[in-house]
Amino acid sequence: MNIQLILGFIMGVSIIIVVIPYLHKRRKEKEYQLIENHDRFVHVIENTKDFLYYYQLYPRRQYKYLSPSAEYFFGEGSIAYAYLDADVCFRDIHPDDYNILQKKVMGQVDYSKAIIQRWKDKNGKYRWFEEYATPIYENGVLVALQGVVRNVDERMELQGKLQYRLTHDALTDIYNREFFEQSMKNYDEHVDTAVAIILCDLDELKYLNDHYGHKKGDVLIKESAKLLKQCFLENGIVSRIGGDEFAIIIIKTDKAQVESHCKRLSKEISEYNINSKDIKIKMSMGCAFSKHSLGKMESLFVEADKNMYQDKKAKKGQNPIKLNR
Repeated sequence: MNIQLILGFIMGVSIIIVVIPYLHKRRKEKEYQLIENHDRFVHVIENTKDFLYYYQLYPRRQYKYLSPSAEYFFGEGSIAYAYLDADVCFRDIHPDDYNILQKKVMGQVDYSKAIIQRWKDKNGKYRWFEEYATPIYENGVLVALQGVVRNVDERMELQGKLQYRLTHDALTDIYNREFFEQSMKNYDEHVDTAVAIILCDLDELKYLNDHYGHKKGDVLIKESAKLLKQCFLENGIVSRIGGDEFAIIIIKTDKAQVESHCKRLSKEISEYNINSKDIKIKMSMGCAFSKHSLGKMESLFVEADKNMYQDKKAKKGQNPIKLNR
C-alpha cells in the first residue's frame, strides 16, 4: 500500500474522530436552546394578561386548556371550574353578546377577524375582550376552537369616547346635526314607524349675544338644551342642528301625544322663566306628525319648519327679555 494513501487514511480517520464529537455537542446545544426557547415562550404566555385556550366542541364541549393568566380576570379557581363546567362561558357572557358566542362555536363567524365580546369578571363587572380564534375541523366537522384572548377595556373606552364626541354637540352634550341626519335617513329609508319631528328656535339668542356677550348666549343655549333633554328624555332624540336651532325626533307616537308634548314643553319653559333670575328662554316651536316614516322624513321636516316660523312670526313685536348684567 502506498505510504501516501496510508497517511491520507489516518488523517481522514483523525478528522472524523475530532468532528463527530463536535457535531454531537452542537446538536445537543441546539436541542437545549430549543427547550430553553420553548420554556421562555411558555413563561411569557402564561404570565401575560393575554390567555390561550383550547375548547373542544365535539363529541362534547370541554375545555382542554386555559392558560393561568385567565384567573387574573375570572378569579382564583376559575380555570379548574371551567374544566368541570365547559358552559360557564355561556352563562358569564354579556346578554347582548350571547349570539356572537353561539355563532362562534357553530362556525358561523369570520375567524380571520377579531371577535369582540364581554364577559363577567371575578367582581361581576363586564369586561371587553378581543379574541382571535382558530377553528379545528375533522372530516368537515368543527371539533374544536383554539385561540388567544386579550382584554381591551381601555381601547373600547377610548372608542366609546370618540364615538360619543362624533355624535354629540360639544357645547350642550346633546346629539349633534350629523347624528340627527343619520337618524332622519334611518327612519326615511330603513325603519317604518309612526314619527313626529319638533323643531325649536331660540328667539332671543342674537339679542343676547349683541347686548350681553356670547358667553351669556352660550348659557342660554345650554339651559335650553338641558330643558329639552329633560322633557324628551324617555321618548325623543334631541339634537342641536344649528347655532340656535334644536330638533326632536319622536317615534312610536300619535298625533295627540305630539300635541301633548308641545304643550308640556311650553309649560316647562314658562316654569323655568318664572324660577330663573337670570336666563329667560323664548323659543318658537313647530311640529309635524306622520303614521309612517319611510320616504316622509324630509317632508315632515319641511312641515315642522314651516309651522315653527309661523309660531315665530306670531311672536314678532314682543319686547325682548332684559337680563340683570
